[in-house]
Amino acid sequence: MKDSSPLIAIVDYGAGNLHSVTRAVEKAGGTPLITDVPEDLAKADGIILPGVGSAKSAMDFLVEKHIDQEILNQVDRGKPLFGICLGMQLLFGENEEGPTKGLSILPGRVALLRGRTKVPHMGWNSLNIIRQNPLLEGVEEGSYVYFVHSYHVVVDQEPDIVVSTTDYEGAIVSTVARGNVLGTQFHPEKSGDIGIHMYENFMRIVRGEVPIT
Repeated sequence: MKDSSPLIAIVDYGAGNLHSVTRAVEKAGGTPLITDVPEDLAKADGIILPGVGSAKSAMDFLVEKHIDQEILNQVDRGKPLFGICLGMQLLFGENEEGPTKGLSILPGRVALLRGRTKVPHMGWNSLNIIRQNPLLEGVEEGSYVYFVHSYHVVVDQEPDIVVSTTDYEGAIVSTVARGNVLGTQFHPEKSGDIGIHMYENFMRIVRGEVPIT
């Protein structure tokens, strides 16, 4: 079991929502480390890939700094990885924004939100929980969380990675998980007590207190 205050590497690719994520990690009992150094990911107990920014710029930065490969290495070793908003989208492959290609850790692609009255999808919206996962343990069906995004994840195969959806003139994927890889399209750090609870759940996952599914 990990230390009670696990070291959480928050990947800095130049445009992430670093301050809010750092405060959320601290509130949840973790020790945040903002970094763009691959070696820091190796020594951390868990990794957060935060949201906000351009997918292509983010991937270009990760590749240039060799952080992309280190993320893949650490995921292969079983280290928990939490992608938030853009960070969740980077867990997938083909991405229309750019266009670019993400880390391809999870099966699926990223597409522009089409057919909606208003894009970006911005504001509070509710969760439709599809299946249980430790990240959403204790989160009630219909809980409201905060979104800001113009692109969304499309899962054509392996739909079992979808943990929750959200209705925005049609269902969009709002939480994904497979083993030690987790992601939310919304921003838990901007979602009040419910969001902090999710960060606390992530700390439990990092400490090995709950099984990953």
